[in-house]
Amino acid sequence: MKQYSLDDLLGIMAALRDPVSGCPWDQKQDFVSLVPHTLEEAYEVADTITRNALDELPNELGDLLFQVVFYAQLGKEQALFDFNYVVQAVSEKLIRRHPHVFTSNEPNHELGERRFTSEDEIKANWEAIKAQERRQQDANATSALDDIPRNLPALTRANKIQKRCSAVGFDWQALPPVLEKIYEELDEVMAELKQPEQNSARIADELGDVLFACVNLVRHLKQDPEAVLRGANDKFERRFRGVEQALQADNKRSQDCSEAELDGYWRQQKLKER
Repeated sequence: MKQYSLDDLLGIMAALRDPVSGCPWDQKQDFVSLVPHTLEEAYEVADTITRNALDELPNELGDLLFQVVFYAQLGKEQALFDFNYVVQAVSEKLIRRHPHVFTSNEPNHELGERRFTSEDEIKANWEAIKAQERRQQDANATSALDDIPRNLPALTRANKIQKRCSAVGFDWQALPPVLEKIYEELDEVMAELKQPEQNSARIADELGDVLFACVNLVRHLKQDPEAVLRGANDKFERRFRGVEQALQADNKRSQDCSEAELDGYWRQQKLKER
């Protein structure tokens, strides 16, 4: 079997995009049209890892790498950048952001070489370097929240916003006020629900505050909100499938059961997992 290299992959990509002999689907793609496919491939990598299907991971990582190669080919065709430029940029960035590992050769590097004694110090330095990069890239950047992508999944973006704020000292240092904020936001939802005429926009606004506050709690407990919610989704699905099987065994339909009956089936599934 032929052993392919990165150069081979770049050549395959160029052939797929050849205006005469290439693949019609690949020929018509552009930066925008590729985005949904890139997100899908990234999620498939995450799913493979979550399922611990590591034998599938090389194939999924290959699909994700192909997305990077595709973007690089588009950049090359438009004389914007190529794959080597991408490699150069990420290598420089990794070295610059790890002064505790690499010796920086960059002039005017404010932060210089550092040595750290804790993970918190490393993270703080990482954020400081990123802030410096933002100032260098955009002289008009005025906020710690600049450059956070708006199209991130909402939970991920909330977490990132909160981390940025925390990095500049805008954060609670203890857990009690974080929990109190959740109760406060829930009270505000209830206040809207008790209005004689409910305003759906105001209810949505207050519900958003509840979710944002919950993300803050997850972050303070050093968990990832996307991973936590994925776990909750998987748990609910597992238990619901168990309820379905139990109902089927009893020749019942969920539509014909009372809330109390369904709750009983649900509790049975929870007990099975203990």
